[in-house]
Amino acid sequence: MNALLEVDALRVFYRKVEGLHRASLRVEEGSVVTVIGPNGAGKTTLLGAIMGLLPSSGAVRYAGAELAGVPTEARVARGLCLVPERRELFGELSVEDNLRLGAFQRVRHGERDAMRDLAAIYARFPRLEERRAQLAGTLSGGERQMLALGRALMAKPRLLMLDEPSLGLAPRVVRDIYHIIADLKRAGVSILLVEQNARAALQVADRGYVLETGQITLEGSAAELAANPRVIESYLGLAARSAGA
Repeated sequence: MNALLEVDALRVFYRKVEGLHRASLRVEEGSVVTVIGPNGAGKTTLLGAIMGLLPSSGAVRYAGAELAGVPTEARVARGLCLVPERRELFGELSVEDNLRLGAFQRVRHGERDAMRDLAAIYARFPRLEERRAQLAGTLSGGERQMLALGRALMAKPRLLMLDEPSLGLAPRVVRDIYHIIADLKRAGVSILLVEQNARAALQVADRGYVLETGQITLEGSAAELAANPRVIESYLGLAARSAGA
């Protein structure tokens, strides 16, 4: 498989404090790769550096091209799309207006059929169609995450990056969100998934990395990480280890 994203020895500093230390990973075309780790490990920092939102050193290559010096807007235009942890919706706009804004770059570049994708988004997220005229700021947490995903998909991303998509959601809603991620995987969307919820992430991912205190400490297939004793004890719980014994 071809590497869609390659990150090599990426470093990020906050003044004199190193927030990310020589992190390296790759995302193959059509695969789901997860980065798991505790709160404050540097997962969001990693995504911010890939998107060009944070100054960094090291190399980020996307579709074979080096991204050094490429501004965030241009990275989005090339097909990188980040759904941030805070969702960052326009709360005073309707659900449909938020979705339409997701296709802004496509419309700007003359894609006349961009708005036709609304029907596909509503088919994937029926609840959003039911609430298409409702203000985004009045949605539940799960609905807001669905809207953030739908808005990102309106951009037709080649690589979708998700920052803690399960954060703050009820278990039932988390299951719904991960069913959607699994559907996107089957549809061939490449995904870089950052999560504290290691159990859910490893169930849907092809490959995973463990990020702790700014460093990649483990990597392997999702199955390998799910069976790793240290991952089990630190991220999946002692019960999982006992069940597998």
